Amino acid sequence: MVQTRAVAARLAERGIVTTILPISTIGDRERDRAIDRIGSVNVFVGELESALRDGRADYAVHSCKDLPSTLADDMCLPAISKREDPRDAFCSQRYASFEALTPGAVVGTSSPRRAFQLRAARPDLEFRTIRGNVDTRLRKLADGEFDAIVLAMAGLNRLRTGAQYVVPLGIDLCVPSVGQGALAVETRAGDDWVATQIRDAVNDLQSELCILAERSALRAMQAGCSAPLGIYAEWATDGCDMRGVADGTPPVAARRRATIACESDAEGLGIALASDLRAAERRDERPHAEGLQQP
Repeated sequence: MVQTRAVAARLAERGIVTTILPISTIGDRERDRAIDRIGSVNVFVGELESALRDGRADYAVHSCKDLPSTLADDMCLPAISKREDPRDAFCSQRYASFEALTPGAVVGTSSPRRAFQLRAARPDLEFRTIRGNVDTRLRKLADGEFDAIVLAMAGLNRLRTGAQYVVPLGIDLCVPSVGQGALAVETRAGDDWVATQIRDAVNDLQSELCILAERSALRAMQAGCSAPLGIYAEWATDGCDMRGVADGTPPVAARRRATIACESDAEGLGIALASDLRAAERRDERPHAEGLQQP
């Protein structure tokens, strides 16, 4: 709702009034199961798209990281907002940092992506699934169910909430999810007037190109938005710096930099990064004794 009001306010500045239609998604309702057990795509999106299709809504506001890598043919994505802090956030009532956690400490996260990266850095910790909205998760932390939890910095900042200790996790420690930190506004395909108004009011070109590259890599990896996969592109003066990490023992990683000026450039960079990740995965699958064999 906070995110939707932010988009509505941008439209209001242009004299366009929005009536907000609250919708509960399966991801909101099914709070006793891990997200990846509910479904790999559309967990927080399907019901909103249904409201667009039947005319109850003219646009839908999503956390960009919740979107599947490919939209339905009758949907389009006219705007991606300026990206806020894309990093994950360490939250705790007792420990001042992730590094300060004692062996055996319990860390809560709903994200396989966060879990595999943080487990690689601290295999001595216990990672458990935590569900619910931000307030619910922070309450579980305050009640002592977890020693720490991991949330998105952007969400905490938007809600102006947190815990005793809130520390952003470096990109090198935990590569963010595709689109994390940005809002995506979805409309019906062919509804050109609405799409144009929203794009003019909300879209940030640099954020859009970076996230288009990330989404292209996600598609090329044939992965869903809840996959154990971190992909992040950052705008730089000499090109877009893009990195990816996939689950493995140890995790496999790739990095690329290229100049991107349009959608096709962004998609090409994403495909190239996905290719590098696939190649790294294939190398990781080879027997470790290979190369030690006698000729």
